[in-house]
Amino acid sequence: MKTKNLVFSALLIALGVLGSHIIYIPLGPSKCFPVQHVINILSAILLSPIYSVSNAFIISLLRNVLGTGSLLAFPGSMIGALLASLLFKRTKSITVALIGEVIGTGVIGALVSYPVAKIIMGQDISPLFFIIPFTISTLGGSIIAYVVLSLLKKISIFNI
Repeated sequence: MKTKNLVFSALLIALGVLGSHIIYIPLGPSKCFPVQHVINILSAILLSPIYSVSNAFIISLLRNVLGTGSLLAFPGSMIGALLASLLFKRTKSITVALIGEVIGTGVIGALVSYPVAKIIMGQDISPLFFIIPFTISTLGGSIIAYVVLSLLKKISIFNI
């Protein structure tokens, strides 16, 4: 089982890094990336909190190394992944996991990103600046994840 989870994580990480070259929305100092939210939710539901946060961290790190991400990818993606996976683990509800991703990234991650942008990146912005773009990005990714999970459930690839 551990090998299967590692291979699936590697696949999701590869999709996240490759997808960052195709689809992202630049908004101020942030680069909103809906594919990250799809991966966060898939990791949260099909793997575990540790895998989910680890996948988000590794994708954020690789995106930054390759120049397709920003430092804001770390708090935004990791908090959303953590909250989605913890809520799914507790409730076993896909809908609750989606809500956790949206709140975790769109609100909490956006607020935690403010000091990163202000102190580390030197951006003069409002503390609430990232809430709208992060929420739009995570809503788009959450809708895509819901469709993907619905299809996976329909063809019985995973037990969800």
